[in-house]
Amino acid sequence: MERSCVRVPREAGEDTRQELAAAGLLDDEYEIVGDDGRLYLPVTDAEAAREAYTVVTRDVPAHDGQETPADRLGFDPSYERLGDVAIIDEDDPERAREIADAIVDSDLPVRAVIDRASKVKGDLRVRDWTVVAGGDGDDRPVTETVHREYGFEYRLDLSRVYFSPRLATERHRVTEGVEAGEQAVDMFAGVGPFVVPIAARGATVVGVDLNPAAIEYLRENARHNGVADRVTAIEGDVRDVAADYAGWADRIVMNLPHSADEFLDSAVTLAGDDCVVHYYDIQHEDDPFGPGERAIREAAAAEGYAIEVLTRHVVRSYAPHELNVCLDVRLSR
Repeated sequence: MERSCVRVPREAGEDTRQELAAAGLLDDEYEIVGDDGRLYLPVTDAEAAREAYTVVTRDVPAHDGQETPADRLGFDPSYERLGDVAIIDEDDPERAREIADAIVDSDLPVRAVIDRASKVKGDLRVRDWTVVAGGDGDDRPVTETVHREYGFEYRLDLSRVYFSPRLATERHRVTEGVEAGEQAVDMFAGVGPFVVPIAARGATVVGVDLNPAAIEYLRENARHNGVADRVTAIEGDVRDVAADYAGWADRIVMNLPHSADEFLDSAVTLAGDDCVVHYYDIQHEDDPFGPGERAIREAAAAEGYAIEVLTRHVVRSYAPHELNVCLDVRLSR
């Protein structure tokens, strides 16, 4: 069966396997294979894995005795798993039902299959879903699950909050730069995938989000992961909150790529005398970093900050000719 695989030298195989498993990217339906001094590790999300690894397409066998959805269907369906929920994107209800039944009836640890019924919409960044299969006899909402990422667990309900597992590697990249004792603000915190690991590094973190359900899950996830004493979760518009934490932040996360520029004045208000800002943007491939960098320079210079761009980083391809990028910028008085 042809699958997307991370290709690494054989000597790096075990470390890579552990990293992919921790990120929730290792596809345990298929075997790891070796050839000519290299290992090929099947992954569940090629796009997310490509942020940090070389990804190729390779024929790999399914684990012996494990029945996959492809075994039942006769073709390899497109789906992704988030905890024990599988997500599909099908316009044809009959095809969606066929794929969903095959997923639930296979040996995958999946209790429900849901189909995207709308794009992400509104200020709360949620989408509609159609439950196609499973979920019977469970007290939990069908769309609620627990996602595991780099050793942390996040409970969330996809019908009430926005969450992208594809940013796992990017969140880990940012978190690795955090030092104990920092004061950090996540301006659009969601259920806490930046907040929790940053707090686990020994930082004090303020997470803000408009969505009351996201804040509810953020508090639960902070407790569950043992960092509640270092996390303050605030429901509201960060533009209304910034003045309460003026000059407080050593680090700011701005992961709202379609409109982060509208919040730069608030970011500058939050920034301390020496502050690193992780600014996410979506721009055309011809100039992916220019618009964001110019907007940051304008907002920061107005308040007397010097600007140093630390990293210009492509996170992933977002759409044809459009890139999701991150600017890591240091603001200094």
